[in-house]
Amino acid sequence: MSITLNHTIVPAVDNEAAARFFASVMGLDYRGADRHFAPVQVNDSLTLDFMSVENPVGHHLAFDVDPSSFDAILDRLRTAGVSYGNDPSEPDNGRIDHPLCPRGLYFTDDAGNLYEVMSPR
Repeated sequence: MSITLNHTIVPAVDNEAAARFFASVMGLDYRGADRHFAPVQVNDSLTLDFMSVENPVGHHLAFDVDPSSFDAILDRLRTAGVSYGNDPSEPDNGRIDHPLCPRGLYFTDDAGNLYEVMSPR
């Protein structure tokens, strides 16, 4: 059996708000909290479980996406007025010329999680 990541816990100030924010930017469904977590199914094998914690310390989560998904994510960020950038130290510079791929961007949430989205073109 190959090793795959099944889920990861994402710290949040408010788990439901964070899950809704992430799902809306990425074009995913959010169906509500269960127990301690607000899960967002990313694909067939990965779920992000957002969990409210008192003093969240942000994580870095990176995603490869196809060009049309990248365009849709960028459009949703712009429409929502969410800052983005091409550098993890400047996730608000408005650029998408990523150092590791033809197009990519970073954006953050209220807990300081740094999301990275990369496209091959």
